This record gives sequence, C-alpha cells and structure tokens, in this order.
Amino acid sequence: MKSLLSGVAIAAIAMTSQANAHFQLLYTPHVMLDKAQEIPLKLMFGHPMENGHAMDMGKPDAFDVYFKGKKKDLLPTLKPIMWTGAHNEAHAFETSYKVKRNGDYIFALTPAPYYEGSEDIYIQQITKSYVNKAMPTDWNVPLGLPTEIVPLNKPYQNFVGGTFTGQLLSGGKPAAGVECEIEYINPAIDVEKNAFSKDASGPVPDSAMVAVTDPSGLFTFGLPRAGTWGFACLGAGPVTEHEGKALSQDAVLWIDVKPFQ
Repeated sequence: MKSLLSGVAIAAIAMTSQANAHFQLLYTPHVMLDKAQEIPLKLMFGHPMENGHAMDMGKPDAFDVYFKGKKKDLLPTLKPIMWTGAHNEAHAFETSYKVKRNGDYIFALTPAPYYEGSEDIYIQQITKSYVNKAMPTDWNVPLGLPTEIVPLNKPYQNFVGGTFTGQLLSGGKPAAGVECEIEYINPAIDVEKNAFSKDASGPVPDSAMVAVTDPSGLFTFGLPRAGTWGFACLGAGPVTEHEGKALSQDAVLWIDVKPFQ
C-alpha cells in the first residue's frame, strides 16, 4: 500500500447531476468495544443521507469477516428481514457476530448486482466496515477484494474537524481519476425494529459530495459532523458487465466520526 505523499490534494466538493446516491450499508451501532460481546450486523441498500427510497437486496454473493489475516464465511448466518425506510419497506439481511479477541474485525460484503431500471444498469457495491476491540491490528491492510478502499486513518476513530484519507484499489492496484461519492447516515437507526427514523436529523447538501482519486488512488475528505460516513467509489471494479448490461462495480467504505471531547 502506498503511503500518503505530500503531493496529495485535498478532495473538493463537486457538483453532480444527482444529489444523493445509492449506498450499500453494512451497519453495527458500536465500532469500538472494550469487552467481548455479540454485535448485530444490518445489511440494507438505500439512500441514507436524504432518508429516501429503500431498495431490495438479493442474496449476497459473499459476506466475510477478516481477523488477523484469517477469513471466516458469514454468508450462512444471514437471515432475510424487511427494512423499514421513511417511505417504503425493502428486503434486507441481518446477522450477529461474537467479538471475543482483541484486534480489528473487518466485515466485507459483496452484494448481488442490483438492477437500476432508471439507468438500465446493474450496481454492485463491495462494502467494508470495521469493528475494533481494545487494540489496533490490521485496519490498513488490503483484503484482496476486486475493488476496495483501504483506510489510511483508523476507520473507527475519526473526529469532527479532522480529515479522512483512503486509497482506492482495483484489482489490487491504485485506481486514479475515480469519482467517490460521500454521504452520512442521516436518520436514526432502530436496530431492534430494523428501521430508519421517519425524519432526517441533519442537513442534506444541494448536490452530491464528491472526491476524485489522485494518481496514487488517494482521496481526502474533511469531516464536518459526527456520525457514520460512507464513501462509494463508482465503477472502480474490474467487472463491467452483468447479464448483458453495464455493471458499475463500486467500492464502499464506512467510517465512524465522533466529536473531539
């Protein structure tokens, strides 16, 4: 993995034609643990910043957890659920995982391609999220996914007013010039009821927040508010077609941001 260089540009907020994008969520409410416990994991697909339409998920292609270089298949543990958004219900999945040993747990989801009829394309967002117990281990190690964002700051320990830097990889190599959309989870999440709150709690920008990766695949974003933030680098993966139609194979990463108190 390339280190952060002095020539890295701070990502700008750009104007795009669509203010709010599709985001694959891989959510658990607490990402820094001080004792062994079983954590809930919720997998849903929707528009988290605008609290918009929820979309149906098919059975994922893969769902794994990585811990100290070892991978465990969690796909058999997934249970189908209905996720309640502000405007509709959609098919989603859930499971739980027992965190026991100290270190970083990296959860990686490869969802089934989703057909977006309005654009006549498929979307597949390969998504990572992190949980830490007690001590850092391998949070900045690539997993070897077809495309992924490798964090250069601890994804579970970021603060308002700071910046977050990630490196986008495609086929294990840095991917330059890729547009990465940025959103945060705006509504409150009821883990017990599998639901977003009806009302969004924070502002929604007039247009999408976007960073473009530099020649080393790096992007940096300033963190303006606390919450769970997501980065989706669009069309970054090597697979570009599914069932005879165009496929946007995206890399998604979720991070936690807290006030500095």
